[in-house]
Amino acid sequence: MTNRKDDHIKYALAYHSAYNAFDEIELIHASLPKYDVAEIDLSTHFAGHDFAFPFYINAMTGGSAKALDVNQKLARLAQATGIMMVTGSYSAALKNPQDQSYRLRQLAPDLLLATNIGLDKPVALGLRTVAEMHPLLLQVHINVMQELLMPEGERQFRSWRQHLKDYVDQIPVPLVLKEVGFGMDTKTIAYARDLGIKTVDISGRGGTSFAYIENQRGSQRTYLNQWGQTTPQCLLNAAPLMKEVEILASGGIRHPLDMVKAFVLGARAVGLSRVVLELVETHTHEEAVAVINGWKEELRFIMCALNCRNLAELSSVDYLLYGRLKEANA
Repeated sequence: MTNRKDDHIKYALAYHSAYNAFDEIELIHASLPKYDVAEIDLSTHFAGHDFAFPFYINAMTGGSAKALDVNQKLARLAQATGIMMVTGSYSAALKNPQDQSYRLRQLAPDLLLATNIGLDKPVALGLRTVAEMHPLLLQVHINVMQELLMPEGERQFRSWRQHLKDYVDQIPVPLVLKEVGFGMDTKTIAYARDLGIKTVDISGRGGTSFAYIENQRGSQRTYLNQWGQTTPQCLLNAAPLMKEVEILASGGIRHPLDMVKAFVLGARAVGLSRVVLELVETHTHEEAVAVINGWKEELRFIMCALNCRNLAELSSVDYLLYGRLKEANA
């Protein structure tokens, strides 16, 4: 029997979404720039921290020898480029204290490190995760469709709302409530806000599909592979809540242009998963560092061409919608 975490890595690399809603957004170019490239500020703030760059490596893996290799590559990349890395769900280490796939600070002592846990875990396990990892922030993921498609997945969900309240009340580091590629609905965002959650990652459809991954592992319910809402649609839906909740975007972001489109729609920062996984699995460390640092410069180029000196100014950029995205927002 193969390791579930290894299956996730294998199928995440194999999957390519047939549709990406970021392609249906066109930004209005500004022909006469006001700023030099050197004046462009990429810094952002969310979950109680200032960050020099508005993108980070999102939660992916942990809990196997392959996951250890991947996480070490990601940690070295994150430290070398000054971006945050979020480990995959800490649940494997909770079950096996000898697991080394999350122990990354010996390899990368200056790493901006965060971690992740599922909302099915009671707050006692969240507190243990924070005590063992000392993360900048704790992502708490909600993944109901993935659980339903997993043969070994959860079937009891009544406790999740109480767990979330307990996390808000007791966890001593900033919390980020995170979807896992199905898109977070506005009712959930509003409910989380009312509990005291200040930051959410809407994680929409368009990138890694855990429906596809679990179907490849054996459920065969392929008609659910496209379940959920896309990241751009979730950002558009969440617009009325953005003054009250910090919105992070992940799911289907492939390059700096997609990042800027997410910022134009209100995201404070973007999380990258598959694109960075593929980068570290197919490139040397030096090549991967050059790509990430290149993205920083490309972000500045695009923002310069939009007459925006910082991320806040991107919210005033005009844009056009096409295709399904236009139809859904007519």
